[in-house]
Amino acid sequence: MVVAVTRLLTIDDAPVLRELLRRNRAFLAPWQPLRPDDFYTVKGQQESVAQALVQHEAGNSRPLVIVDHRADVAGTITLQSIIRGAFQSCSVGYWLAEDAQGRGLATQALREAVHLAFHDLQLHRVQAETLVHNLRSQQVLDRLDFARTAWRRPTSRSQDNGKTTCSTNCSCWLPSSSAWRSPSSGS
Repeated sequence: MVVAVTRLLTIDDAPVLRELLRRNRAFLAPWQPLRPDDFYTVKGQQESVAQALVQHEAGNSRPLVIVDHRADVAGTITLQSIIRGAFQSCSVGYWLAEDAQGRGLATQALREAVHLAFHDLQLHRVQAETLVHNLRSQQVLDRLDFARTAWRRPTSRSQDNGKTTCSTNCSCWLPSSSAWRSPSSGS
């Protein structure tokens, strides 16, 4: 039996997210956008969570937390930029605390998010983007049969070892298996 590792983000998650982000700030710096220092405070996380929940209520995103076997928050995964109408698409983004890596949490969380997108939300497309040097995220995407479809310049900047970096390109990924789209496939 596979245990779910995601649940909807709540305002009560702000303090634990603040602690996780503070503890993992250097680890996440090469991949996360530059953020002001107040982002790493409880108030900053309350504001961030509140904004995410407003987007969720408007139908524009599905913000989830990733939880470990003890139900402790270990990261987040979000279906964002949901577009309805003919396109029926979204992007997915995720991060996981350094000490939670290597246990299959990101893979299972992405599996759940993609299932949610295609089955519950009835979307037709889920797109993921990674910086070229983010090999761990690319391995998660590979495991779930996403295929690299394009290279493009990134739209955000990250911080690595105190230096602002803007990678020359990132890769875009889409699920390549039609099984994701078939409700009868059991996925």
